[in-house]
Amino acid sequence: QVRLVESGGGLVHTGESVRLSCAASESIFGRYPAAWYRQSPGKQRELVAQITSGGSPDYADSVKGRFTISKNNAKNTVYLEINTLKPEDTAVYYCNAGPFDPSGNHYFYWGQGTQVSVSS
Repeated sequence: QVRLVESGGGLVHTGESVRLSCAASESIFGRYPAAWYRQSPGKQRELVAQITSGGSPDYADSVKGRFTISKNNAKNTVYLEINTLKPEDTAVYYCNAGPFDPSGNHYFYWGQGTQVSVSS
C-alpha cells in the first residue's frame, strides 16, 4: 500500500506564500498523475491542481495564477506552492495520486492532509 504524507502547512498571514509537500512511500509520480485537493469547514472537497505523470499541470479556475503544482520524481515528492495567500485559502490540503479510482472519480491513494490557516 502506497503512503502519501503531506507537510508544509501551518498558520500564515494574508499575502504570504507557502509550499506544501507530498512525499510518497514508493516511486509512483513518474507512472501516475497526482493532485491536490482542499476542504474548508462546511464545504466539499475541492480539486485545486493536478499534474500528469509527464509533468503537465492543470488548475482550477479559482486558483490559476496563484497556485503552482510541481514534482520531483527522484524524491518521490509532489509540491503545491500557494502565493498571495487569502483567508479563503484556509483549508485542509490533501494529496491524491495513483491509478484512477472510478468509484470515487479521483486517484487511488490519499494523504492525511495538512492544515493551512490564513490570518487576515
